[in-house]
Amino acid sequence: MATHNDDQTHNPLLHTALFKQVSAQQAEELLPYMHSAVVNKGDTIFREGDTDHRMYVIEQGRVKLIRQSADNRVQLLSIHTRGEMLGEIPVFDPDGGPRTASAVAMINGTKVVWLEHDALFAWLNAHPRVAVDMLQVLANRLRLNNERIADLVFMDVPARLAKTLLNLAARFGKPVEAGLQVPHDLTQEEMAQLVGSSRETVNKALMDFANRGWIAREGRTIIIYQPGKLIRRSQR
Repeated sequence: MATHNDDQTHNPLLHTALFKQVSAQQAEELLPYMHSAVVNKGDTIFREGDTDHRMYVIEQGRVKLIRQSADNRVQLLSIHTRGEMLGEIPVFDPDGGPRTASAVAMINGTKVVWLEHDALFAWLNAHPRVAVDMLQVLANRLRLNNERIADLVFMDVPARLAKTLLNLAARFGKPVEAGLQVPHDLTQEEMAQLVGSSRETVNKALMDFANRGWIAREGRTIIIYQPGKLIRRSQR
């Protein structure tokens, strides 16, 4: 993965939730320590088991986090896009062990920037108030993870699928004449992994939604005709 120092005046950190309370002048202090890389679809940004202490930010493109089991089964954990962080746990918990997931680009021309632990913490020592804002962001991530765990326990597959489609629509959807177009770039197996069920069960639920006229499937794109129906189904 080719890298270079990012000396552009544009600062991608300002587009992240983690730095939303940071002034442009404060964020510019980190520019000399930022590195960047452009990767293509299928390229690995970091690997499960790596021991680096870097925090990444997606400047453009889309990235998926995956885990691999001892018998080489792959599990899709989450999808991330512009302005979102990746791999921050080793930065804030440097003694917590190696990375627990791999980050893989989903789109050609995906650009990521990163900071090393020492540079970030030296900056935090100069701006300790920012650490409080960062705690709020990390707490929100923990809340979302707890919500996902609860969904897996308490919600049936169609409800989880409806919620997943709504989440993808909110993040990646665009309005078209027929409804809301959601290009997800996921295989059937990856969609099932994101929902937390088998491919057969998720496909059955997708067919049911399509038969009811709530959605239409066009390859790796879904058109949502009736988001209200999906919202109600996600709450059952």
